[in-house]
Amino acid sequence: MANFFPRWTNWIPLKLVICGIIAVCGLTAATWYYATPKYTKIGYEPIQPVPFPHDIHVSQLGMDCRYCHSFVEMAAQSNVPNTQTCMNCHTQVQKDNPKLEPVRASWKTGNPVEWVWIYRTVDYVYYNHAAHVNRGISCFSCHGPVNHMSTVYLAKPHSMAWCLDCHRHPENFLRPDDQVFNLDWKPDDVKPAEFVAKYGQPHDARDDFSKKKNLSQAQIGQTLKEHWNINPPTNCQGCHR
Repeated sequence: MANFFPRWTNWIPLKLVICGIIAVCGLTAATWYYATPKYTKIGYEPIQPVPFPHDIHVSQLGMDCRYCHSFVEMAAQSNVPNTQTCMNCHTQVQKDNPKLEPVRASWKTGNPVEWVWIYRTVDYVYYNHAAHVNRGISCFSCHGPVNHMSTVYLAKPHSMAWCLDCHRHPENFLRPDDQVFNLDWKPDDVKPAEFVAKYGQPHDARDDFSKKKNLSQAQIGQTLKEHWNINPPTNCQGCHR
């Protein structure tokens, strides 16, 4: 009796196994590379020409983020401090510290300190700092607990998926505008009665928020989202202009 299937079909199981192995290896490699810190650069901590301990300056000395990053509320791109900003203090404070020699050299020569940028948005992505911080998005949401970092490192992936998570659900990240630069803020810090008096509450809220003991991030965020009429774009044109 003649074979029902041609001879070449005998190789189909082996080919399927080989293709399956290749597919699994490819998916594993892609996940390992694209979904891990190796790709997102989480933890990237470059050596700066001058060590700047944010934990000392912010948490211990109480310096505001905007003293050094002075454009963040008014410009699309934030800035690193210029030499004048550093020397406002360091002409008196630790003025002979050898670690500050690059700052003193910059002060004498007029050449800027060559800080190593940690967060750099690629050219084909539009991002406006002012639009975010003026509508309740804290430095903490994008940069992590900088006020507790002795050396600043990249704390968030800043990937497209990460950005879209916020644009799709901004209520998970919004906070009162007077707490944007308080990196230790938490929802439990909000006093419900004062919050409702200033911002109101969601139109479909069933309970009176002002009488609650605490408000959750979802309740705070939804209130602010409606109060400020926040509707972030989720299409390509929102960031790729």
